[in-house]
Amino acid sequence: MKRVDFKPKGILSAGVFWQRSVAVCRKAVPALMVAALLLASCGKDNGDDPGPGPNPPDPDPTPTPKTEYLTFATKTANQISVKEVSTGEYEMSMTGTDPYIFTNSLERTNPADSCILTFQYRCDKEISFLQLFFASTPSSGVSEDRSVKVDGIPASQTWKTWKANVSESLVKFAWGKAGNCLRVDFGDKSGIKLYIKGIHFRGMTEQEKQEAEEEEENSKSEAAFENNLKSYLSTLYPSSTSVTSVEAGLTKITVKGNCSASGSYSLCEIPPYVDLLKTTKFEFKTALTDGTFSKEMDRYVERDGFKYDRTLSKWAIVENGDTKDKLVSHARYATEIASTQQLPAAKPASKKGLGGYHLGGPESDLDDLGITSITMNVSFVGMMSLSPSGNSIAHEYGGKTYYFDKGSVENYDKTLQAAQKRNIVVAAILLVAPSSSEVGKLLLHPDYTSRGIYTMPNMTNPESVNCYAAALDFLASRYCQTGSPYGRIHHWIMHNEVDAGLDWTNMGVKPITIYTDTYLKSMRMCYNIARQYDPNTEVFASFTHSWTEAASDSYASRDMLDLLRKFGTAEGDFQWAVAYHPYPQDLNDAKTWNDNKASFNMNTKLVTFKNLEVLSAWAQKSENKYKKTIKRSVWLSENGTNSRTYADMYLKEQAAGFAYAWKKLKKLDGIDAMQWHNWIDHPEEYGLRIGLRKFPNDPDDPMGRKLVWYAYQAAGTSTEDAVFEPYKAVIGIDNWNIIQEVQ
Repeated sequence: MKRVDFKPKGILSAGVFWQRSVAVCRKAVPALMVAALLLASCGKDNGDDPGPGPNPPDPDPTPTPKTEYLTFATKTANQISVKEVSTGEYEMSMTGTDPYIFTNSLERTNPADSCILTFQYRCDKEISFLQLFFASTPSSGVSEDRSVKVDGIPASQTWKTWKANVSESLVKFAWGKAGNCLRVDFGDKSGIKLYIKGIHFRGMTEQEKQEAEEEEENSKSEAAFENNLKSYLSTLYPSSTSVTSVEAGLTKITVKGNCSASGSYSLCEIPPYVDLLKTTKFEFKTALTDGTFSKEMDRYVERDGFKYDRTLSKWAIVENGDTKDKLVSHARYATEIASTQQLPAAKPASKKGLGGYHLGGPESDLDDLGITSITMNVSFVGMMSLSPSGNSIAHEYGGKTYYFDKGSVENYDKTLQAAQKRNIVVAAILLVAPSSSEVGKLLLHPDYTSRGIYTMPNMTNPESVNCYAAALDFLASRYCQTGSPYGRIHHWIMHNEVDAGLDWTNMGVKPITIYTDTYLKSMRMCYNIARQYDPNTEVFASFTHSWTEAASDSYASRDMLDLLRKFGTAEGDFQWAVAYHPYPQDLNDAKTWNDNKASFNMNTKLVTFKNLEVLSAWAQKSENKYKKTIKRSVWLSENGTNSRTYADMYLKEQAAGFAYAWKKLKKLDGIDAMQWHNWIDHPEEYGLRIGLRKFPNDPDDPMGRKLVWYAYQAAGTSTEDAVFEPYKAVIGIDNWNIIQEVQ
C-alpha cells in the first residue's frame, strides 16, 4: 500500500490562493540509498516526436531487436483511469492523490547493462515525481525499502522522452529476473492526463557513462568532504591556538584569541562563499605574534566589487606554509553584534497561534480565536530585482542597489500591521523559490535539482552572497524598526522542513553534515544581519515530524539538531530556535493518539501530537540550551489535524485531535507556542482538509467554521473543558491526564 503520510503545503497570500507544487512524501530511506539516489536522478530529453506506434524508437540510442517493452497490468491501477490505446500505448487520467499501476512481469531477464528506464510521453500538467517499487513477483507485494523516488515528468503537448538511471537500484534490489515487475507511482496529484508508450530499459550511451563516472567522482569528493567536516567538529584544537571571541561593532570587528605556539601563524577571515576545509591557501590573513591577541579591523571593506560586511565572516587561525596553510583552530562567527536600536523582546502571550496568516481571510479570527502568534510566508525572489521599475522600492546594500516590488511589499505591510495592532508575535518563513529571473539565477543553489519546491540559497560566490544578504537586510531594516511603522517581524524561520531537504530546501543529494553546514551559513547570515536591527530576534530551524526516521529520502531531524548544537559548540553558539511540524503520522487521519511510530522515548521514530513530551524534554536538557542555560524557543510552527470530509464523524475526529494535542501542549514547558496550519481548507491541498474553516468555494457553507474552529476558540479559556468534553469519547479516554513520562 502506498504511504499516505505525505506532506502537502498550501497558503493563502494577499487574498489569492497559492500552492506549492509538490507534496512531501514522508518515509525513511536507508543511508545506503544515498548513492542510489545520486545515480537515480532523472534527465528529460526533449527529443523529436517519435511518431505513432506501439513501440516507438528511443531517439538515442535505438533499441535493439532484443529490447523488451514493458506493458501495464491495467487491472492493478489505483486512482488512475487507464485505457490501452494500442499495444503498449496508454492513456491515463489521475483520479486521486495516490495514483499507481503495476507493470506485467518481465518475460525474460533484463540485460545487466540495461539500466536506463525510458519511455515516450505527452502530459497536460507536470507530474512532480515518480516512485518506482521493485517487486520480485506480482504477488510478493511492495515496500518502501525496495523503492526509489526520481524526478517527475514535465508537462508537454508533444511527444518527449523521459529517462532515469536506476542502475544502483537494479543491483541493490537484485531486480531484473524473468517474472519481476515494477510498480510505478505517478506523483500525488489528481486531474492530470498522461499519454505514455514505449516503456523499456536500455543501456547507457557513452555520454551517460561519462556523466555517471563524473557523478561517482563527485560522490567520492563529497564523501571525503563529509568526513573532513565530521573530523573538524570532533577535533579538540589546543587552547594555545584559539579564537575566543568575535565582536561586531557598528564600524569595527574585534577578534580575540590566543596564539602562543611557536611558528608562523595568521588569523584568517573566511567569508560565506569560501569553504573552510576545501581551502589550502587563505586569501584574507592577518599575521599573529606570540601570546593573546585582540585584532580590531574595519567592519566594511571593498572586496570583489562590493562593500563587504565582515559581520558575515568567521575567523580561524592557521599555521602558515609555503604551499599549504594548516588549520589549527575552529573558525568562529561573531556572537556579539551591535544593534542600531533596542527593540523590546516579545514573547507570545499564550501558546495559541495561526500558521500562514495572510490577507483575504476574516481578520476577525485573530480576535475571536485569541491568536497571539502567527507565521507568515515570505518568498522574496519574485518581488526582488536588479533593475528599477515604475513601482519599486530601492534598497542599497554592499554598495549595490536592489529593487523590491512596491505592491508585494505593501501587502506584507498590511499583514504585519494587522498583527502589530494586536501585539501578535510574528515569525517570517523565508522561502527561496526557483526562478529564471536575474535574482532567481543568483540565488538558485548550483546543485539544485528540479525535485525541489524551494532551493537552498546560493552562497558560493560574492555576487550571490551580496544579493541574498541584501534581501535579508531589506526585510530586517523595514520590519525591525522602532515604532514598527510597517509592522514587525520578531523572528525568522529559515526555509522549510530542511530535514526533507530534497523536497523543500533543495541543494541536491548531500551527506547530512555538508547539508547542515550550508544550512547554518544561511541561518547565521540572517541572524547576524537581523541582530543589527533587533537584539532579541531569533532564527528558527524548520523540521518535519520525523525524529530518528529520515524524512522523504533526506535526513532525521534529531540528527540535524545534534549537528546544529555541535557546530555551535565549535564555532560559537547563537540563539537559534526550533520550528517543528508535529503532524499526525498519517496526515489524513486525525486520530493521532493511534500513531504507532510515536513513542515516549528519545529514540522515537516520529514526534507527533501524540508524543510532544519528547520534544519538550529535548528542549529542557542543558546540552540543548543556548549557552547551556537559556531554553531555546520551540514553536510548533505548522501543524493540524484533518477532516477527511465534512461529515460529522470526521469533523469530530479533527476537533478531537486538536483537543488531545492542546491538553498536552498547555502542560509542556519546553514548547512555547503552536501555529495551526491551515487556517482555511485549501482546494489544492491534495485532498486534505486541515483548516479551521471550510473551503472558500464550498457550495453549502463557504469558509464555514468547522468544529475544530470552536475547539480552538475555547482552548485556554473558561469554556475549554465544556467544549472539549465530547471529544473524550472520540479519543476513548475518561479524563485529560494524558501526559506521559519520557524514558
